[in-house]
Amino acid sequence: MGSQMETIVVVWYVLNLTDSPFLVGLTATARLGFNFLALFAGATADLVPRRTLMIIIQAILASLALVMLVLIVSGLIEVWHIFIITLGGGLARIFQMPTAQSLAVDSVSTDRIPNAVALINAASNIALVAGPILGGLLFELFGPEGAYVLVASLYIASGLATMLMGVIRMSETQKGESVFTLVGQGLRYVKGEQLLWSALLVAVIFNITGFSFHTTLVPIFARDILDRDSVGLGILISSFGIGGLVGSMFWASIPNLKHTGLFCILAVMGWHSTMILFAVSTNFYLSVGILVVTGMMFSSSLVLVLTVLMKTGRPEFRGRLMGLRTLAIYAHAFGSLGAGAVAGALGAPASAVLSGVFGIAMMVVLTLIAPKLRRF
Repeated sequence: MGSQMETIVVVWYVLNLTDSPFLVGLTATARLGFNFLALFAGATADLVPRRTLMIIIQAILASLALVMLVLIVSGLIEVWHIFIITLGGGLARIFQMPTAQSLAVDSVSTDRIPNAVALINAASNIALVAGPILGGLLFELFGPEGAYVLVASLYIASGLATMLMGVIRMSETQKGESVFTLVGQGLRYVKGEQLLWSALLVAVIFNITGFSFHTTLVPIFARDILDRDSVGLGILISSFGIGGLVGSMFWASIPNLKHTGLFCILAVMGWHSTMILFAVSTNFYLSVGILVVTGMMFSSSLVLVLTVLMKTGRPEFRGRLMGLRTLAIYAHAFGSLGAGAVAGALGAPASAVLSGVFGIAMMVVLTLIAPKLRRF
């Protein structure tokens, strides 16, 4: 929830501070600036106690939020400060994703992995529902400093909650091995498994074209097309989160899920189709409804990609697989930058339509070159 609040507050702050869609996209890109280290983060999660990593990560995020709060309150804040702090938070989060997801999947049997993955995603979507509304409301009532008081508090609370997690033992085969050795082993393993590399390519595709929609373009739509303030932006993003929660709980309720790869392909195409529909809407309430469906397709895509990776991959490679999945998010940096640039030149609707069409086209190509995915 702290992360979702921070995303909204930072983007809205930069948009109002600079009036530049390009800098909004650059801010989203800064969150992913260190994602090229994700594979090493995943290997670290396979090598050292995961709970310890989680505690360190939350402490770093809380510290950065407090620094941002001090800079805002003191009046010393500048745009470059925001980028530096955002980069630091992004570095911490690349360790967070493989660590947290590996911990959760380790706790269930193989046949329950789809349900566990869906519940993980459902928790994220609950935060996506509440976080943007709280962030937008606090920004409107108390300014960015008021929002950051709660952001920092949430990071501190989550760090304390991490201490209640059970300790997960390292496997005997990993003890004494270097991070670089584990990285090499992970890359060779993925290269030989079509289901694994094709699922990771799906993640790359929707990070390039799909994620930039709600992180970069929706704030621009809220202000320039739908004529809304930060509260309206929070409602739009939260409707997206409600759809995401519905989608996650749907998959969590299905035992022994089959045809995972085919459903994954259809979900990603559905996600991009709703982006095109949203682009032609000028009615706020219709846009909210479309975003609910977009959120359902979004969460379904995430759940199904992770299910393919976790069901197909061997347990000792889970941290590295999640590291590669996190690395795929790096594509979002280029997608956000491109979406912001196109929105600045041609407008947000044109940028959303181009992203949707491009995403569908890439999924069609991947379906043809990776037949095992559509048959899984």
